[in-house]
This record gives sequence, C-alpha cells and structure tokens, in this order.
Amino acid sequence: MAVVEVEGLCKRYGETVAVEDVSFAVEQGEIFGIIGPNGAGKTTLVECVEGVRRADRGRISVLGLDPLRDRARLRQVMGAQLQDGALPEKLRVGEAVALFRSFYADGADPGRLLDELGLSAKRNTAFENLSGGQAQRLSIALALIGKPRIAVLDELTTGLDPQARRGVWDLIEQIRDTGVTVLLVTHFMAEAERLCDRVAVIDRGRLAALDTPGGLIARLDSPRRVRFRAAAPFDAAVLTGLEGVGEVRTDRGETVVTGTGDLLHTVSSALVRHGVVATGTRLENATLEDAFLALTGRAPGEGRAGEETA
Repeated sequence: MAVVEVEGLCKRYGETVAVEDVSFAVEQGEIFGIIGPNGAGKTTLVECVEGVRRADRGRISVLGLDPLRDRARLRQVMGAQLQDGALPEKLRVGEAVALFRSFYADGADPGRLLDELGLSAKRNTAFENLSGGQAQRLSIALALIGKPRIAVLDELTTGLDPQARRGVWDLIEQIRDTGVTVLLVTHFMAEAERLCDRVAVIDRGRLAALDTPGGLIARLDSPRRVRFRAAAPFDAAVLTGLEGVGEVRTDRGETVVTGTGDLLHTVSSALVRHGVVATGTRLENATLEDAFLALTGRAPGEGRAGEETA
C-alpha cells in the first residue's frame, strides 16, 4: 500500500527549476531513497512532501493527507530530520527530547528511546558537546519521539566518519524493522545501495530513474574489474590476450584488468602460470555509483556550475 503519493510535482524559484514533473509512490514499510547530485532538487522535493514548502503544481498525498491543508494532522504521523537542523548549544539531550515529546498527543517514552539509540549516558550533555555521531542519533530521536508512521531523513550521515556512518545505517535498518516507512535523502551511493529498497534518481529537478538499487545496476552494460599489485614488474601481454580481457592498465603499482566473464579466475590463473606474485587481488562489480554516473553524467557530490543545493 502506498503511504506517500507524488504526482506531477513542480517547484520553481523565479527562473530556476527546482523540481519538474516528478511522480512516485512510497510503499508502506520500505526505505525509499531519493538520490541525486548536489542541487538536483532532492531537498526541495522532500520539503514539499513534508509541507514545509508549497509546490507550484502537482498533487501530494501522505497517508491520505494533504501536507499543506492537513499540516497539523500530518505532524502527528510524520517525523523529520532536517538537512541543516541544529539545537541551542546549551540545550541538554534529555531536555530536547522532552521538549519534542510535548508536541505530540501520543509519543514515545523518552527514556526508552534514548536507551534504544545509545544516548542514555548523554542525557545531561549539552548539544554543543556531542560528537557528530551523537548529534545525528539525537536528530533521529527527535524524528521518532512522536512514534511516526513515516520518518524523513535528509542527508543524515553527512560529515560523519565511516564508523559513525555505519552505526547510523544500523539504526535506520532498526527503524524500518519496527514498521516505520523511511524516506531517505542522500548523495552517498554506498548508503543508498546498502539501505534502500528502491531509489528515485533526481537530476536537474526531474526523475531520471526509479528502481531497486540492484535493478539500476543491472541496466548497466558494465564490464567487471580485477585489481591487484604485482610483487615485481611483469609483461602485461600475459593478460591482454586472454579471453574476456578487454584492457590492462597499471598506475602507481596497481594493475586494473577490465573485462567480462569469470574474470577473477582468468586473471588469477594466468598470473600463477607465469609466476607473477600478486597481492590484494579483488574483483569489483558495478555499483550504484556506476549506475548513477551513467544516468546523470555527474558524480553524486557534483552539482552544476553556479548551482546551489536544493
């Protein structure tokens, strides 16, 4: 059952097109990703869904509610973590959660929520003294304190180190497992590939593709890559003539072999036959980032020249 429906959504800022004729539906209980380059219109899109911005044209339904007309009712069933959200520096974690809990008729237990998110020990810590990962956990707590049916998380892991980012990923999966539908905005392709059931690729305000991460990757006619480092220089000819090998390139001591078929076995066997000792050998398949680049022609963090994030 669709819990979010967007049809023909359009939003402009003067002559700048932020969102143009975007349509999609989010199913109950899924993690639905919205991905795109900087300035693609992702945040504008979810702010229209949240009722923070008014669309110029189109229809939005969230659990049967209109985000603008039914804003008060929507606030009781949707939790949101904003891209640039911040709290007063001196506000303590426990105080922030208690304050946000007071906004809801039927909210979660603050103590239990802090415990579930690993923040109990930080209950009396001021916001300014939280680490990046702790601040993001607090953002999640504030988005969930109203026991929402839908949680909107916008660029949740930007600025976090890899360990903290993976910790937040685990939390998002736990949120989904409780039955909450998650609308996740991100430009981290590894994040979307790991978490999302489906993703909408937004580019220059338009919907470029809508599919599962695996489905987007499967659309690519992309060869595989084998990477390794040879213990000593070797003649690339031992690999270039092999069936399925398309290109052999060595840069700064690392050799990359591009091709098709059972490429890892083909390369490894040839190296053994010719006495080439290789370390760090690994096979790379196509990723969501490869699919994204093929669809948009731009890297995930790259925007158009002179373009602001929207």
